[in-house]
Amino acid sequence: MASTSSASNPFPFPSRRAPDDTLFYAVYPLPLPTKLPAPALLASLQSLHLSLLSHLGPFLSSHLFHRDPFTLSLPADPTAPCALCASPPVPHLHGALRFSDSLPDEWLAVSLLFALTRAFSDIAARAWDSDGEFLLIEAAFALPRWLEPESAPNRVFIFRGEVHILPPSLFPETPSLEAALAAVYDDAVDTRAPDAVQAAIQRRIAGLPERAGENLHTARVIVPAPVAKVLKEEPCLIARAVEAFYDRDIDTMKHAARMDKFLKGPSGEGVEMVRTTVRMTRAMYAQLVQQNFQAPRGYPMPRREEGPEKWMEAELGMKIACGFEMMYQERVRQGEEGKGSTWEVYRKSLEATGCFEGLLPGSKEYNRVMENAMQYYKSSTSYSRTREIQSEPVRRIDEILSMPYSADEFKGVDLPPTDDDSWLYDGEEELNAELRERQKELEEYEAAKKQRKSQKESSPGSSKSQTDNLKLGEITESMQDFVRKMSSFEGAEVPANRRDMESVDLDVNQFFKAMESVFGGGSREQAGSDDGFDRKSSSSDMDFDDSDEENEFAEDEEFGNKDMDASFMESYSDALNKELSSTTLEKSFARAPRTGTIDEGPSNAAATDGEMTPVDVDLNLVESILNSYSSQQGLPGPASNLLGLMGVKVPPDGKKS
Repeated sequence: MASTSSASNPFPFPSRRAPDDTLFYAVYPLPLPTKLPAPALLASLQSLHLSLLSHLGPFLSSHLFHRDPFTLSLPADPTAPCALCASPPVPHLHGALRFSDSLPDEWLAVSLLFALTRAFSDIAARAWDSDGEFLLIEAAFALPRWLEPESAPNRVFIFRGEVHILPPSLFPETPSLEAALAAVYDDAVDTRAPDAVQAAIQRRIAGLPERAGENLHTARVIVPAPVAKVLKEEPCLIARAVEAFYDRDIDTMKHAARMDKFLKGPSGEGVEMVRTTVRMTRAMYAQLVQQNFQAPRGYPMPRREEGPEKWMEAELGMKIACGFEMMYQERVRQGEEGKGSTWEVYRKSLEATGCFEGLLPGSKEYNRVMENAMQYYKSSTSYSRTREIQSEPVRRIDEILSMPYSADEFKGVDLPPTDDDSWLYDGEEELNAELRERQKELEEYEAAKKQRKSQKESSPGSSKSQTDNLKLGEITESMQDFVRKMSSFEGAEVPANRRDMESVDLDVNQFFKAMESVFGGGSREQAGSDDGFDRKSSSSDMDFDDSDEENEFAEDEEFGNKDMDASFMESYSDALNKELSSTTLEKSFARAPRTGTIDEGPSNAAATDGEMTPVDVDLNLVESILNSYSSQQGLPGPASNLLGLMGVKVPPDGKKS
């Protein structure tokens, strides 16, 4: 189980937290060298790798990251899908940076990607974290309205120092990574993000990486001599010590209680306490200072009477020393180191990719390939030395402490003063400035949104102006035409000659208001009346060429049948209404308002209560269609399909836009 975990985890140091504080990034050479054979492709990526690391070398060699340093590496197999990037086999370099509680480190890494793409015009980069395309989150108020998390994959890149976003006009569907990179590299295709997006990102990385040193803090501490020696030789190991202290638990605190490694000499004797300076990130300093921690029994602490300054230096140093002890002993206990050098791991990866395929060990060509690989390994590891040390701190600490050293080398040294830590307590102004900036962005966004809405409503073809001229009776008339039309063996068809099927755009809000006005009052003729049928002739009427006599006879017979049918339907309707009056069915229909009713006293009221008010068929029809359309919640369904066939196009709810 452990092997599976370590194999799937790209971070060599164990963590008790989920890696949701990780920045992932990838750099792609353009145009993509996809047609090169495997050895040539590997050589091309190695050359690019050394060029990029050489460009960043001066900065990376002197800067201290909170947890992981920025680095680039080749995938284990450039011709296979990349597990770290979750991408197809596209030639690239990649990296992962755990920034932990130091958000400035995430943006510093992004600024380095921008710097690389400015210095090398033939590469593109992309960066993402557990939230996805976090660059879009920063520029949320300036993004195009079509860009959402679902449509963002393979659309956001960093190219020549700017953000590029592939529009849907170029790729309606999610583009492949190869096609997206080709479009970014093509100067004939405009993929540059709007200026507002560029400005939002540049505000976060302004002055970086040049001003990255402002995020560091230097402090004087009193620590055991072994700790001072380790920090002198490898200042970057302070990150592992602070992390171990900050993430301590009951088991690791047992190591701090004994302090077998850093508070005892090689022969078990005590060690001398010395004063030195430590450089760390501001987040590290805050993690140490703002946690109460009792010194282990036997740890030499000064008396408080010796002054608050000396006490603070000793307390801060005690926390660092305990962090080193917990980190060292826990890694030794878990046995995470000593499983083979990184060169052996790299050599095995070369064998897996087929670099030595067909070559006999010891042959001239084999030795040449091996020598080139060795030279590349030495060159690349010189730039990634910090990561190598942090991945194997136990081995490096043992090497340092195995060499002779003395506490005298730390005495009489002119130490720089401790930096002012007022930033730790006076962050209100910075917070207010950030809040004002966000409030300004929100106000500008809302103002632009209102302006778009007002322009849309004032335009001649807006849905509001069309709704004002819309007659809801057209819906019922269209439905009546549909019902009357004679169907054929092919099924029922919507009449095709209704105003040439001119579509009607209407605003849902206005539609609801109009419906409420209809529901609330106004007399309407009962649907199905003779007047209603006389207004519109059926599209299935047929002409006959019979004689006049036959027509007269047919008319007399038809009138007689109509009288009989009317009498029968009246009797049947009265019986049906009487039967239904005792049920709740009558309450489910909207009814036409009563007309001509004169209050003649209680007897008349009782009589009218016993009669059922006629049902307004038109009103019930429109109400039913409206309820059916509303229940679809914007999805396709029978109501929207039927309205569309009748030429009525209902747009999405205006409240959601």
